Amino acid sequence: MKTGFFSVVTISLLQLAACQPRGRGHQHIHPARQAVVEDVVTDTVVVTVKAPDVIVYVDGNGKPVSTDYRGQSSTPVPQPPPSTASTPTPAPYQAPNPPPPPPKVVSSYAPSSPSSVVVIKTSSTPIITQSSTATVVAAQPSTSTSTSPAPYAPTNPAGSSGSHGPGFRSAISYSPYNTDNSCKSAQQVAEDFKSLPDSHQVIRLYGTDCDQVANVLAAGKAKGIQLFVGIFDITQVAKSIQTISSAVNGDWSVINTVSVGNELVNNGAASVDQVVGAVNQARTALRKAGYNGPVVTVDTMVAMLSHIELCTASDYCAINCHAFFDGNVEASGAGPFVLNWAQKISAAAGGKTTVITETGWPSQGSTNGKAVPGTSQQQQAISSLKSTFSNNMILFTAYNDMWKKNSASQFNAEQYWGIYGNAPS
Repeated sequence: MKTGFFSVVTISLLQLAACQPRGRGHQHIHPARQAVVEDVVTDTVVVTVKAPDVIVYVDGNGKPVSTDYRGQSSTPVPQPPPSTASTPTPAPYQAPNPPPPPPKVVSSYAPSSPSSVVVIKTSSTPIITQSSTATVVAAQPSTSTSTSPAPYAPTNPAGSSGSHGPGFRSAISYSPYNTDNSCKSAQQVAEDFKSLPDSHQVIRLYGTDCDQVANVLAAGKAKGIQLFVGIFDITQVAKSIQTISSAVNGDWSVINTVSVGNELVNNGAASVDQVVGAVNQARTALRKAGYNGPVVTVDTMVAMLSHIELCTASDYCAINCHAFFDGNVEASGAGPFVLNWAQKISAAAGGKTTVITETGWPSQGSTNGKAVPGTSQQQQAISSLKSTFSNNMILFTAYNDMWKKNSASQFNAEQYWGIYGNAPS
């Protein structure tokens, strides 16, 4: 007769003899084997099944021989609580290894320490909108195999002669068009600039037509100004860069920033991808031409916040922000309103510098809620803006743009944003 023992585990003792091990992944524990009698050939069959309460030994005919209860075994086995599920209990969760830290991303515009901190002045204490330790939110890596343009690293403190990018203390925009939309001559541009205060360090231009880059450089040379030049038509990037390059004649120190497009996404004139592609195209071409300063795209604060990749593609965030169009802000609150938006944009971009590339208040037009146009209101708004921002703000605009058309959607104020009234020319 064959002798043997079975270690059988089950919920019902009536099913012990017929029980077989099943289910992948289960571990079976065997009781200690007993010594066999000398000269007796023993064929032992061992079946082990877990049970929460009992271990039953049976003979070859399946008849119970002895029973050990849990806790009495010399090698107790911890058992999980019984489950009513018919499927095996899943293996314990093994936490994956933490992912490696993301690679450090370097913006194509990398200001040195003097210009890496942008201070926006308030009536009490300065507010830091960016520090040198801020994390830069980067665009998705390009699949292009071409070499990326070299980062910009200025040698002069921000706002000093020959430096590029953020840090300028006073700036204003200018458009060289007559009332009939014709181009102003070099002499007319020179006349306009004679009436501008010498305090403006940077002049923003929106395009390259009408020889405006060369004419404004010539008119502002005595004042030591820099230009924030614009490529208005993003389908003509190469042509515009050639025009700018010819105007500077190898002296790129007169260019503070190159912008590619103005409010194109906000106006639905171009997609985000189209604008980002134009920015990258311009940056590559400008590096080859010898310009190593920042390249940006400009859009409204709302469009920039909704599509922060526009800021990511730029060497700093550049937004047009006008409190007048909000309708809930009086002229005296223009500064805090714009500051709030600058902080929102920088926060969304991971601490990247935000420059206000347009802000102001109209001297005429229709009322927009709490926003009332007028000469005194314009003065209040400009005073609020200047007291809030110590740098990195471009006022809009030098002179009234009588070449534009007023419309109800713009509160009939489109022509009347000139801080110095009508142009002398």
